[in-house]
Amino acid sequence: MIQNIPEVRLGMIAVSRDCFIISLSEKRRKAIAESYAARGGKIYEAKTTVENEQDMLKAVEEAKNAGCNALVVFLGNFGPETPETQIAQRFRGPVMYVAAAEETGKDLINGRGDAYCGMLNCSYNLNLRHMPAVIPEYPVGTADDIAAMIEDFVPVARAVIGLKSLKVITFGPRPQDFFACNAPIQPLYDLGIEVQENSELDLLVSYRAHAGDKRIPGIVDDMAKELGTKGNQYPDLLPRMAQFELTLLDWAEQNRGSRDYVVFADKCWPAFPKEFGFEPCYVNSRLASRGIPVACEVDIYGAVSEYIGACITGDAVTLLDINNSVPKDLYEEDIKGKYRYAPEETFMGFHCGNTPFCKLSNGAVKYQLIQNRLLENGQKPDFTRGTLEGDIAPGKITFFRLQSTSDARLTSYIAQGEILPVATRSFGGIGIFAIPEMGRFYRHVLIEKHFPHHGAVAFGHVGKSLFTLFRYLGLEDISFNQPKNMLYKTENPFA
Repeated sequence: MIQNIPEVRLGMIAVSRDCFIISLSEKRRKAIAESYAARGGKIYEAKTTVENEQDMLKAVEEAKNAGCNALVVFLGNFGPETPETQIAQRFRGPVMYVAAAEETGKDLINGRGDAYCGMLNCSYNLNLRHMPAVIPEYPVGTADDIAAMIEDFVPVARAVIGLKSLKVITFGPRPQDFFACNAPIQPLYDLGIEVQENSELDLLVSYRAHAGDKRIPGIVDDMAKELGTKGNQYPDLLPRMAQFELTLLDWAEQNRGSRDYVVFADKCWPAFPKEFGFEPCYVNSRLASRGIPVACEVDIYGAVSEYIGACITGDAVTLLDINNSVPKDLYEEDIKGKYRYAPEETFMGFHCGNTPFCKLSNGAVKYQLIQNRLLENGQKPDFTRGTLEGDIAPGKITFFRLQSTSDARLTSYIAQGEILPVATRSFGGIGIFAIPEMGRFYRHVLIEKHFPHHGAVAFGHVGKSLFTLFRYLGLEDISFNQPKNMLYKTENPFA
């Protein structure tokens, strides 16, 4: 498990309607715990089965005392809708509600629990209380079915716990020509996230104060080990970058305050490289690999999106520009006939060099070509060095983003696809992405709904978990790459 994300400590509380047989619920609860343990999971079984409000108080306290920070509420029979939904109110952590399927047609007298019916009343009561809860797509099942549902719940619970104790630390104003990175932060406070905004000067002062830090040689050695001979093209640059890494890590520790988890959103150009003496990209990539995303260009919602991806996957993530189309000749030579994608379903995702080394094919520290032209007149690079470049490793991905609209409404998108094993022939941290129906998604979601050019990338297909999370957070607008037979609201049916 990477650092800076929560550990989920699960508990399970069984409920029982007082006119039903309580042992039925308890027996079924035990079977779930055994099935989940057989899958390698660990879950605390609350001994108190909830029939009334006093039981509810006792069971929740029992789960809290056991250290649980996420709960499964199990309707082993019809269940008492008032106390079972009060569990979510009293616990104040992520809660999933599931219900028991009937086991056999040979025992539908004393062995029938009617939890299928009880789940309807449970949902109704949760709505009355305005309580968010995770309810699986089909929440009724056998012990093995529910053990699988619990596995799906864990990454969602991890993200919910993380967001509620997250602080976003920023340095510098959001760039003038990047209005897409400017968005109201009120919705973040509504989610329970703290935001601490600082000046670039604050960061520069702290960086200079770390000059000569005794820990720098140890960080340099670790960087050199990670990069290897081929990747460490500028050994003289490593002490500067190590000094910056320590600066960010110390700032996080000294400024996390009441929060357990920290992410950054930093201004990285045009003033940064000249004043600090390097590009921050490689350092940003190293923190991202530890679950501490550092979003480019003060992209606060990008940082939060990356953090969500880290919690969902338990793995490194990145933030990329939805950057450029794939040239026709490259498509014809390397993609057509080899992969099932049309040209408009492919694009290149790029950033200067913030993607973690572990997610690149043959990564190396290089220099930022565009900034070198701008700031060093295209001469031999000095302070524009520090990007981590290379083609991003092929494999499954989920491209997604949580965003606020200009009128402070949360919106989002999720699109699953893959990075193709095709050379980009370009610079930066870059890959050729393929997403089914990307052309239509690009027009009728990304453009039509005014999303910015930055998207978070999780390395795996995690759309199911992301969708569940966004629903839990109360988002009403969750877009996805719709199939051909499903028109977008704005799509021209005659096109």
